[in-house]
Amino acid sequence: MSDPFRLDDIVAVVTGAGGQLGPVWVEALLDAGARVFAVDLEAARVSPAFESLRETHDETRLMLHRADVLDRDALMAARDTCSRALGRVEVLVNNAGIDQPASADDAASSRMEDVSLDVCRTILEVNTLGTFQVAQVFGAEMVKARRGSIINIGSLYASVSPDSRFYDHMSLDPPFLKPPAYGASKAAVVNLTRYLATVWGPYGVRVNTLSPGGVLGRQDSEFQRKFNDRVPLGRMAVHTDLGGPLRFLASDASAYVTGTELRVDGGFTAW
Repeated sequence: MSDPFRLDDIVAVVTGAGGQLGPVWVEALLDAGARVFAVDLEAARVSPAFESLRETHDETRLMLHRADVLDRDALMAARDTCSRALGRVEVLVNNAGIDQPASADDAASSRMEDVSLDVCRTILEVNTLGTFQVAQVFGAEMVKARRGSIINIGSLYASVSPDSRFYDHMSLDPPFLKPPAYGASKAAVVNLTRYLATVWGPYGVRVNTLSPGGVLGRQDSEFQRKFNDRVPLGRMAVHTDLGGPLRFLASDASAYVTGTELRVDGGFTAW
């Protein structure tokens, strides 16, 4: 009996592939046997984790292409390049997005009433409209083929608001404030997922959201302690927690799953 979680020779596209979580999705797909077409901005510096994957996989398994998710012509060119080089796309991981975590060098320090609309507009454009446009471009070919799986990357903050108490130990005046557009943009992605799932379901295209929560990174120890106390499983997510859920949604293991949000947050949103 074949393994329904395998993706042997399936062509998968991952946007925002060179960033923090991009390599996690890329590696999970490669390990399942897929060939991956990785997309990132021209000016984006890819992470060491992504470079490591490129060193161990040739371009028949992993190809990097530069394109902006807000540039429709560039996305259509990327789709055509992928088709010629690797074949028809059957899996799309819509990962490109903008966040501004407290651990960032340019961590936001502002009052809610002073948040710039320009900052909000940029986040909404990339996280929501960019996700939609990528789905349009690559989903169109899936509709024609009557087969495909689209995984939009969400966030636990699509469901709950950031807890300002996680940041009150930081020496910032005014205190750190996660841009409100971030959660709004991810909530929009969750509902967009449902809409696309209902429209494209009759054509054999599944669309789901995978929402990670509290992924361990550069957070300081006090933040980690506060966050862990809030999570039923008592810890933050590590990269190995995320690959399995992605493979599930990408593969035939989830053949009857569409329009859902799979939260991988250790139970954070269950309280």
